[in-house]
Parts: sequence; C-alpha cells; structure tokens
Amino acid sequence: MRSKLAKVLHRAGGQCLLEHVIDTAVDVTTPENIVAVIGHQAEQVQAEVAGRGIRFQRQDEQRGTGHAVLCCDGMSGLDRGLILVVYGDCPLLSAKTLKDLVAAHKTADAAATLITAHLDNPRGYGRILKAPDGSLSAIVEEKAADEEIKKIREVNPGIYCFEAKHLWPHLRQLRPNPAANEIYLTDVVESFVKAGLRVMPHPVTDPFELLGINNRVELAEVDQILRRRKAHELMVSGVTIQLPDTVIIDKHVEVGQDTVIGPFVHLTGKTKIGEGCRIGSSCFIHSSVLEDGVQINQLTTIQDSYVESGAELGPYSRLRPNVHVEAGAYIGNFVELKKTRFGAGSKASHLTYLGDATIGKKVNVGAGTIICNYDGRKKNQTKIGDNAFIGSNSTLVSPLEIGSGAYVGAGSVVTDTVPEDALALARGRQVTKAGWARRRREAGAAEKVESR
Repeated sequence: MRSKLAKVLHRAGGQCLLEHVIDTAVDVTTPENIVAVIGHQAEQVQAEVAGRGIRFQRQDEQRGTGHAVLCCDGMSGLDRGLILVVYGDCPLLSAKTLKDLVAAHKTADAAATLITAHLDNPRGYGRILKAPDGSLSAIVEEKAADEEIKKIREVNPGIYCFEAKHLWPHLRQLRPNPAANEIYLTDVVESFVKAGLRVMPHPVTDPFELLGINNRVELAEVDQILRRRKAHELMVSGVTIQLPDTVIIDKHVEVGQDTVIGPFVHLTGKTKIGEGCRIGSSCFIHSSVLEDGVQINQLTTIQDSYVESGAELGPYSRLRPNVHVEAGAYIGNFVELKKTRFGAGSKASHLTYLGDATIGKKVNVGAGTIICNYDGRKKNQTKIGDNAFIGSNSTLVSPLEIGSGAYVGAGSVVTDTVPEDALALARGRQVTKAGWARRRREAGAAEKVESR
C-alpha cells in the first residue's frame, strides 16, 4: 500500500476494509464467534472496530497465514464445529458466498473445503490440482509451479472452511517454511491430503468478490464497485439519482422513496434521508438525519445534524455539528449554524452566523446577523423567543436573551436582555450635516488649482 496506515484501516465504500468483512461475517454467525487476528497497528485496528462485539487475538510476530490462525488455538468456542478463515482485505466478499461454502462443505462431508476461482489471468495465485474424484490433491504456489501447472486457471484465493477437530492438530504439527520461516495455511491442506482427509474445492462464479487490496489502484477500483452497488440498491428501491457515477454514498446511508439526488452529492457516515426529499448538486451530508420533504439546494454542507420535514436549506448553507432545524424553517445562502436549534417556520435567508443558540418559532433573522458566542475563554448561549425580528447586520453578544415578539433594529450591537415585545436599538444616533459633501468637493477642487 506504501502507507503508514495498516492495510485493513484503508477505506472503501465509506468503511475501513475490515468493517466490510465483519459485516459479511455477522450475516453468517454471531459477533462473539468472530475473531480478528491483529498484529501491525493492533491498537488502531481494534479501536476502529470497537463496539462491534467481535473478539481479537494478537499475532505479535507475523509468521505467515498458518501462524495467524494458530494464534487462535485454545480460544473458547473454536475447538468444535466449523472454522471459516477469511482475509481482512476482501471487502467485496458476500455472506451468500460464505453460506454456500458451508453448505457445500457439509454436503461433501469433507474435512476442509476451500473457495476456488477461475481467472483469465491467474498469475500470482496458487493453482488447484484435483484427484480423479474431484477432490483437491494439492495447491501448487506459482513460484513452485512448472509451465504446465501455470496453465491451470483455477486458483486458491485463500478462503477456507475447516472442521475444527482436524484443523488444530494438523496446524500444530506444521513447521515453518525453510525459505521464509513462515507457516502457510496451504500447508494444512497438504497435511490433510497426506492424512487421507477429504479436501474439496468450491468454485465461485464471481471472482470479483474475492478481490484483495494490495495497492491504491485496487483500493480505488473496489471503492468504485461498492459505490455503484449502493447507488443501484437505492435506485431499485425508488430513489432517483441523476448521475449515479458522480455520487458518493456510503454503505449504511438510508434514503427514502421518491427522493431525488443531484450530481456530485456526497452522503456519508450514518446519514438517513426521508421520502420525497431533494438534494441539489454538490451537497455534502455526513451522519445527519433529514425527515420527509426536506429540500437541500446545491453546495450545502450538513454535518451531524437533524433537519425536520419541510425545511429548506441552501444554496451554500453550512450546518456544523449539533444543529437541529425544525419543520418548515429556511436556512438560506451563506448562512452558517453551529450547535443551534432553529425553530419551526423561522428564516435566516442570507449571510448569517448563528452559534450556540436556541431560536424560537417564526423568527426572522436579517442578513448579516452574527452571534458573538465566544468571549475568548468559553462559548456562551443566546436565546431568541418566538416571533422575534432581528434586523439586518445585527450583532448579538452572548450570553443574551431576546424575548418573544421583540424587535432588534438593523445595525444594532445588542449586549443586554431584550424583553418580550420590546424594540432594541443599539447604535450611534445619525448625524446629518447639510451641504457638507458639496463644501468638501469645492475645497478639493480649489486644492487642485493651487497644486497646478
């Protein structure tokens, strides 16, 4: 990967690679039966998937795939039944494929069954050799294969189903490969065959599922596949996506029927969008909830916020974390909100910053209004009551309370409480000097004559 980051922590489709594999495994078994063998950057990997309910086992010294599985020897629950072994960098692997593998294994009454794939270009993979009865006789790694074996297109992607009662005894007996000083899982298969145990291949029809990630090019290709799958899933469920190849929608995003998503939209994290919404082009929405009938105009950013039904935002609006916009409210162009509850039917149409505030219902916030919520040491709160009117270019200095029905005159700097239904004016009195401009022009003209 040419990265300082562990491979399984790289992201595709909105999740790290390991999370995709965990999601697949959870469809096959319960989380407590899933063990992630971690080594490089173990603490970071464990933290990334914390809360998923799986178990972890450390492989402090990386000594091959067989050694990785051997690290799990003796863990509770792994001494019986079936053991599935998969890689943490195969995000396209489906639960159906694993379930089919288990079913094939049980039908064949085998000691081990492994997934195989037929590839047009099998270079780099171990080749599958079969006995006359169709069982597996050997896996020959490419570096050990002769020219005839290299022509075989059925390969070993490295996904196995083992009988636990056979796996652990044979795995304990393996010795490291002399050339690499590593224990390979393919050596277990060879050990089974030598012991007369039945090992069966299980070919899959879609080799794309088995793609592992080895570089940034493959990461981008898999990300594109996952994005296309998600867009297809949403469109089939009744969502309109105007240019599907341009959108980025994470795996767990939910979108309701009859919502329209414009070009170049990003829907990421745990975003949930209701029915009948319209998301304009180039909007970025992360881990936010939009109720039914919300309209988000182009180039709007929403992060960790909640928007109730019938509200309209944008264009060029920004909701920073912990904003709650109530039903029917309007947030216009170049309006920024942070940690604010904005009341039902209220409007802030343009050029405004509202932070650490509670704003009531049917409030009008004029253009150029800002809340000064930071005093240099801490953030302070502002509360504006229902039906208040905040004139354009007002500066509201927190902590501050403006009562219901109150008016703040345009251009005011408000520092004190404004009672209900009161008018607050906080600006210098206008002074008008008759003829001043004319006299200034005449004086300027006289100076030019003298300078000549």
